[in-house]
Amino acid sequence: MFDLSQFLESGTRGVVRQLGRSSGLGVRQWGTLLQWGWATSRAAARRRALARQGELAPAFLIASITESCNLACDGCYSRAQGTRPEGPRSSPLTASRWGELFAEARRLGVSFILLAGGEPLTRPDVLAKAARFPDLLFPVFTNGTLLRGDLVTFFARHRHLIPLISLEGRQDRTDHRRAAGVYERVVQTMDLLAARSLLFGTSITVTVENLDEVTSASFFQELHHRGCRAAVFVEFVPVSAQTWPLVLREPQRLVLRQRLDDLQRQFPRALFVTFPGDEAASGGCLAAGRGFFHIGPDGAAEPCPFSPHSDLSLRDHSLREALKSPLFRKVAEAGLLQVGHAGGCALVEQDAKVVGWSASRTGRGC
Repeated sequence: MFDLSQFLESGTRGVVRQLGRSSGLGVRQWGTLLQWGWATSRAAARRRALARQGELAPAFLIASITESCNLACDGCYSRAQGTRPEGPRSSPLTASRWGELFAEARRLGVSFILLAGGEPLTRPDVLAKAARFPDLLFPVFTNGTLLRGDLVTFFARHRHLIPLISLEGRQDRTDHRRAAGVYERVVQTMDLLAARSLLFGTSITVTVENLDEVTSASFFQELHHRGCRAAVFVEFVPVSAQTWPLVLREPQRLVLRQRLDDLQRQFPRALFVTFPGDEAASGGCLAAGRGFFHIGPDGAAEPCPFSPHSDLSLRDHSLREALKSPLFRKVAEAGLLQVGHAGGCALVEQDAKVVGWSASRTGRGC
């Protein structure tokens, strides 16, 4: 019988082990990883204790802390979701409230909180709150163009915040989508981080168009040479009917998994992760609190970033209440997390149902 708790604990330990093998890290970075490794064991014990009480606690959270961004990338998913079918988002959560949520996440046994946006570096007040929780790991998904001066020093002081810099591939692909000159600025950022012996990685949205390039050994070798020690491959999810041709179908997803296995063998001291990953291995999608859920910039508790619908706001509810929300319960009970899909995301293909359930409680989303 599949044991989700064991699966998540094993995955968390694997991340600790793999990051710990990274070369070129300073003493302070090693110390941070060691401290976090001990904390993950305590977090797993807290999740197990809650499970014995019949409560689900995820190992991960994804927090989009802002909609603001200094770039205007072609086809940006966050920008496309800035206005929901149910209406525009309300004002963003305060840094104080984000700090409270980070504290509650730690008490529940969360080990990772992925900070995304928009561009999360436009919310230094929230980053400052995250800095107070060294027993949590905060991968920060950033376009990398703002990482200069004081911000580099900030990451050097708080090494449990790990920059993951977005790329589309090499210079031509990255600049085509993000703007001329962005790739060169990102390269300069990597050099700055490597000079401080900081652990950092890259985040790559994988489509049928860039699959071969971004999973090639030569491409990662270029990044590795600059100090990059981790790569998160996010499978493209369509934002409109016109973009469906870019989605990885099952044959391409198999290629992606095989290429990542090959990269792991060639670069044994780097970390390679795919999202949403092998759903067959995890017994289905991990969204809606099963393994993680998404917090929108306004505090909406959503199944995942690609299913931006909610019936509960974390402005005035706790994380534990969000995990028991009617929407999350209906998604799980209807078996949507185990439904096969053509590519991208199971919940995107079931969007009408999720929208209906979110609207049925509040009249519209949060």
